[in-house]
Amino acid sequence: MKIVTWNINGIRAFRGGIKKALHTLDADIICFQETKVTRDLLDERTAIVDGYNSYFSFSRGRSGYSGVATYCKDSATPFAAEEGLTGLLTNHDGAVGCYSDQAEFCSEELQLLDNEGRAVITQHRTTCQGKEQTVTVINVYCPRADPEKPERKQFKLQFYKLLQSRAEALLKDGSHVIVLGDVNTSHRPIDHCDPSDIDDFDENPGRKWLNGFLHSVRQEEERNEEEPNEESEVTSPDPSHRGKFVDTFRYFHPTRTNAFTCWSTLTGARKTNYGTRIDYVFADCQLAKEQFVAADIMPEVEGSDHCPVWGRLSCSLLPSPKPPPLCTRYLPEFAGKQQKLSRFLVKVDQKSSQSDQRDALPGSQEEEERRENLNPLGAGNISGKKRLITSDSVVPKGKKAKAVKTSSKPQGSLLSFFKPKVTNTAHSTEAPSLDEDASSQNSQKASTTREDVFSLSSSAPEDTEPAFDGSPQLCVSTTAEESDKQMKAEHLTPQPTVTHSAAKKGASSVFWKSVLHGPPPPPSCKVHGEPCVLRTVKKEGPNMGKQFFVCARPQGHASNPDARCNFFAWVDKAK
Repeated sequence: MKIVTWNINGIRAFRGGIKKALHTLDADIICFQETKVTRDLLDERTAIVDGYNSYFSFSRGRSGYSGVATYCKDSATPFAAEEGLTGLLTNHDGAVGCYSDQAEFCSEELQLLDNEGRAVITQHRTTCQGKEQTVTVINVYCPRADPEKPERKQFKLQFYKLLQSRAEALLKDGSHVIVLGDVNTSHRPIDHCDPSDIDDFDENPGRKWLNGFLHSVRQEEERNEEEPNEESEVTSPDPSHRGKFVDTFRYFHPTRTNAFTCWSTLTGARKTNYGTRIDYVFADCQLAKEQFVAADIMPEVEGSDHCPVWGRLSCSLLPSPKPPPLCTRYLPEFAGKQQKLSRFLVKVDQKSSQSDQRDALPGSQEEEERRENLNPLGAGNISGKKRLITSDSVVPKGKKAKAVKTSSKPQGSLLSFFKPKVTNTAHSTEAPSLDEDASSQNSQKASTTREDVFSLSSSAPEDTEPAFDGSPQLCVSTTAEESDKQMKAEHLTPQPTVTHSAAKKGASSVFWKSVLHGPPPPPSCKVHGEPCVLRTVKKEGPNMGKQFFVCARPQGHASNPDARCNFFAWVDKAK
């Protein structure tokens, strides 16, 4: 039997889908934390995976927040499952039960502790050496104590207390218990990248709770044979450390250093392995001693700011013939029963849009752009439609048609847009200027000099055919040829013509560059001599919103030459 836990930082973030991730982890029971999905956002591909049965707990108060999920292979189908630790969310048969004494919690507090979707419990039957027994798996995502929110610190400690109470009640009832997930507290200094940087490391309330929850006395005969000379980090003569559970990773690797499961993505700390070990597989002492054969972390698996943690047991699972009612395949939206109202409305909208496709509004930005391209002044361009209505209402149709007929500027033919455009030849005695309509559209009214004619003739195609429809192209072509000959005779070189619009654009660019300097160039850090990165203070206080430069390398220990140096500089807004 293999079990895995992993904080995935969003179940919908898997590029290849959840099925690929499950197959990659290859375990009988896979527990995810921080799924960041609520029931209304849970899709069928995520909820129902071939070969697995799944159990979710959702946040009731915030969307895209918290959440846990347990996936069991069909060969590991549990016979009982429930959401939460208090039992308040259980209104069906097939619950796990054993809620212990909750007298120290008020009803409102219990409801809040289960309201964020932080626990799923599944109960399994196993067999070991012909003996059948029960194993309860508690998948938890413990709260984080936000230093800026003191009330969350108390919430976290209350959650720890409720978790321990429920786990010990199940153990007392005769079931083996595995507690696994993101506990959000590193236990020992060996589990932290830089414990010396934290004031009162051992005084942290979360660590004090772990000291009481975990059994820290390890018998000599249970030492790992591959590490016979190691001094066990979990061994302590203190008789007060008599918890009922064991940290299975430290049970098999008592002195391994730099074994972390979580890294800061903001500082790129995973590159330098500057992290903490806050993801665990805890098991009751007897189960760890008799049936756990291995446990380890998987830092090579990416896709989240955490890595998976696994444990292997010698026992075999006995699947239940039918999943318990909490299984997601029984949810009405996936079971083919009465659908949610939102789904029904979506279906109606889809049918109406398909039957009335021509008159319906576009369903995407790409489709909107396509409609505007096909009909730029139609319904897709509201401003253009308003302009047409305004013009029609101001000028009557009869007068408008009369004004067009008496216009002094004749409308150019379509062919004029495909002819070689030669402008500003008013000074030529052989012919008038070419294509006045095109010239007027381009707003080029400057007189043409001798060099302009040379430039015109040199840019015209050599195989240009003169037009015999009364247009002046023949004369201009002849003039160009004569000018070319005269230019060659005088050994002149044609000069490129700089248009007025290009000169104006260049002047405008120079002006704006002189006014808008852009962001300041990043300085170089003193140690590595590399350009720094720009950061912004987001913490509330007097410096909130200010920008500063720091070394661009990933965060790491001070002794690591590849890690970030301590360069720091505020951005000078005066520059």
